[in-house]
Amino acid sequence: MLDFSFIRRHPAQVREALAQRHSEVNIDELMSRDAQRRELIGEVEGLQAKRNETSRRIGELKRSGADTNEITSGLRTTGDRIKALEGELKGIQAAILDDMLRLPNLPHDSVPIGEDDAANRTERTWGQPTALDFEPRDHVDLGESLGILDFARAAKISGARFSAQFGAGAKLERALAAYMLDVHTSNGYLEVLTPLLVTPQAMQGSGQLPKFADDAFFVGSDELYLIPTSEVPLVNLHSNEILAAADLPVKYCAHTSCFRREAGSYGRDTRGLIRMHQFNKVELVWITDSESSCAALEALTADAERILQGLELPYRVITLSTGDMGFAAAKTYDLEVWLPSQDRYREISSCSNCTDFQARRADIRYRSKGDGKTQLAHTLNGSGVAVGRALVALLENHQQADGTVRVPEVLHPYFGGIERIEPIERPGG
Repeated sequence: MLDFSFIRRHPAQVREALAQRHSEVNIDELMSRDAQRRELIGEVEGLQAKRNETSRRIGELKRSGADTNEITSGLRTTGDRIKALEGELKGIQAAILDDMLRLPNLPHDSVPIGEDDAANRTERTWGQPTALDFEPRDHVDLGESLGILDFARAAKISGARFSAQFGAGAKLERALAAYMLDVHTSNGYLEVLTPLLVTPQAMQGSGQLPKFADDAFFVGSDELYLIPTSEVPLVNLHSNEILAAADLPVKYCAHTSCFRREAGSYGRDTRGLIRMHQFNKVELVWITDSESSCAALEALTADAERILQGLELPYRVITLSTGDMGFAAAKTYDLEVWLPSQDRYREISSCSNCTDFQARRADIRYRSKGDGKTQLAHTLNGSGVAVGRALVALLENHQQADGTVRVPEVLHPYFGGIERIEPIERPGG
């Protein structure tokens, strides 16, 4: 959530920045509501002071034996007016809060301005796009021919956008997650096993609600949401807390299943593992002080890159433009991995600095070293990385002409020393 006092002081600056983010909230209307709110507060406070003075006067009159009927009637009228104004004030405050919850974060000055992904800026590349001396097969054809992926049987159970993985397919998913967690924990992250169901307050605190309500799976009988990413529980672990400066930065990693309805994505990436309702991901979350968050974003992104380098997967790092960034982010680096079957790079990780946007919603603060004053923390998150998409990239980039797939050396210890994925036999073919 943005700082309302900042919006009051710099409405033109905020209006321009939000136009770059395609915000649905009209700042002029928000400021008008704020003016109405302050006017109502002043009127209510004036009437409350009048009521208090009248009550004091009634007490004096009663002690002197004077008639108080007329002044008491006026007191009731004042009370009714206060009640009506408080109801009006409550409605305006609710509308302001709804607007504030729908405002995206303001972009950092270093973010390229643009309408969409066409304005994204490439920062660097690692490795060369894989060149195969045969026609590359996509991960679906590879996985099904090896017997390790089965989308048709998954659809019988759960419908579209689900997968079933067998043998080396299931083992590869597990190996990738274990490898990622081992790398990250060796680099100072504390592994956390988080809940998969969270409260609406946790979803709101991380910026998922109300903006992305249509994309979330909601268990109505229990009023809990299935997490769209473990960023949600990881960020909210310290909601309504004040952290000591000595505790910063907090660096968490978690491997979880994630659940998204993919509302509005019909027709996009319907084939294979790219866009699923249920998928696994290793997430990285930092909580740090305001002075360190820009440097922290560089470090977090490097941690995610380290995974792709170990897996020998060519990738590039791009800075997202103002029109392509996520809702809570002030700046985002996307890691895009090369997919031979598509002859292009595809996103496998987004690493974002959310500044104090999430911390203000979730009330995460820290006590500064110097004066001991409390201030809002800065939060960062990034996929370190999406396990399913890493599996896709691994199958495609390390495929062999005979239909087998080479296992990268870093995964050998997690794969029982097996260096190549070969076709398996399973019930029903």
